[in-house]
Amino acid sequence: MTYRAALPVLHRAAARAASAAALALAAFLPTAVAAQGAPAAPPAQPATPPAKAPAARTSAAEAKAPTYDSRPEVREFIDRMVLAHGFERTGLEQLFGQIRPSARVINLMTPTTGGSYRRSWREYRSRFIEPTRINGGLDFWQANGADLKRASTLYGVPEEIIVAIIGVETIYGRNTGKFRVAEALATLAFDYPSRADYFRSELEQFLLYSRENRIDPLEPLGSYAGAIGTPQFMPGSIRRFAVDLDKDGRIDLRNSTADAIGSVASFLSRHGWVPGKPTHFPVAIGDPEQARKFIDAGPIPSFTILELAEAGITSDEEIVQDEKLVLADLVNVDAPADHVLGTQNFYAITRYNRSYFYAMAVIELANTLRLARTATLPGS
Repeated sequence: MTYRAALPVLHRAAARAASAAALALAAFLPTAVAAQGAPAAPPAQPATPPAKAPAARTSAAEAKAPTYDSRPEVREFIDRMVLAHGFERTGLEQLFGQIRPSARVINLMTPTTGGSYRRSWREYRSRFIEPTRINGGLDFWQANGADLKRASTLYGVPEEIIVAIIGVETIYGRNTGKFRVAEALATLAFDYPSRADYFRSELEQFLLYSRENRIDPLEPLGSYAGAIGTPQFMPGSIRRFAVDLDKDGRIDLRNSTADAIGSVASFLSRHGWVPGKPTHFPVAIGDPEQARKFIDAGPIPSFTILELAEAGITSDEEIVQDEKLVLADLVNVDAPADHVLGTQNFYAITRYNRSYFYAMAVIELANTLRLARTATLPGS
């Protein structure tokens, strides 16, 4: 085909693509607004936007799988979105007609069985307290100092904690995921029965978030579980806890570093972060058997140091008598477990990721970054 002969074909293809995009966008507006046309949201203007990762490749088998629009449970979901939230049925059908189940998402979500792998805190720690995240964190702090200071002032969360969470989650926006969020969430909502209710709720939240922020729902990439952007928020968390720190009129965790920073601080604040409180205290355990009941009590700080001391659990740091604490165990493969006494701020970090390993990795990376940054400041 010659270049001139190809032009009408290309124009028709472009027109069809534009029509499909317009139809998909219309799905995220109430009927009256969609008919009138809504003003475009102001574009995000990040100072240093992270490079976009290519989407994960679709296998040949996945490409042949039926799209979701013909499935009864998906049609019921569409009915509910139309009735509950005023979505356009045609647009939602168009959207689900372009996404298919992802076997790779299911495989990654499915826990492995067998084998000899055992979790180890010291091994886990080494993945995060290392040069890439330390040097990257110092660079990120330097580049985004004003936004970090503003978020810390607004929410009472130390700057180094915000930086460390972003470093642990995505290496400062470098690894934000390659899966189409709409397809990952649909797969888990309709083809992962053990957590279908949760992921249907997150799919609902994702569609609402996309409509509120004028985002084409087929465009965002994220983790295989549907987490989005530099801080890896699930859609429900975006709508509940994320903030528009750069004041551009929309929340954009993929392209606005300021929004990502503010949203991490907002999340911790909303989960009970107490400004000025330590995250944890060192602990000595006299009798591991007596300590077990406190470890097994769960992550919510529930015990005073006096209650713990009766079981031979003490700290060499002074702790106020009414401070509620959790005894967190950090197991190791080839060594005895490490332990700390976590405070309410330790608990707040575990709401981001419900793991003691995660919380301590964030805390230790934050401390490392704070000391390294202090050493480089003038007059240090």
